[in-house]
Amino acid sequence: MERHEKLMHLALAEAAEALQEGEFPVGCVLVRDGVAVARARRRNSGGPHANELDHAEIVALRQLLRDFPGTDCRRITAYTTMEPCLMCFAALLLSGIRRFVWAYEDVMGGGTSLPLSQLPSLYSEMRIELVPNVLRAESLAMFQDFFRRHDYWRDSPLARYTLAQQPESRS
Repeated sequence: MERHEKLMHLALAEAAEALQEGEFPVGCVLVRDGVAVARARRRNSGGPHANELDHAEIVALRQLLRDFPGTDCRRITAYTTMEPCLMCFAALLLSGIRRFVWAYEDVMGGGTSLPLSQLPSLYSEMRIELVPNVLRAESLAMFQDFFRRHDYWRDSPLARYTLAQQPESRS
């Protein structure tokens, strides 16, 4: 778990940068053999270029594929401050990533609870590793701060769930 925490701190640093920029505080680090090979944070959650494509995981995946063409993504682990949404989870899976470590659960749109076994063989034959709740308290604090100060997803089930929680002791 200590290794996961060390690498999650890198994702949390990306999320903190996003929060400082007024963005939804999701950070992602893609790791190969214990080394961060791509780091990204959520972009364009608001403002004139607002869109739902610039999630941290997608930005990091693009960076990885640009900087390391031909990478065998089966050797990559995705570290994210929030459980990947359905879009990001599918993109990472289709790229070959099978290990996912996250800090905070996405009760509104988390993709990791998708029953792969009930999908066509492209997905049902995938064997994945899921590690939730790594440094959850740190991530929760950032999301609570964000939802108190910003309009993005303000009245969503995720915002209500997040703001209703008591702060946790941090690791």
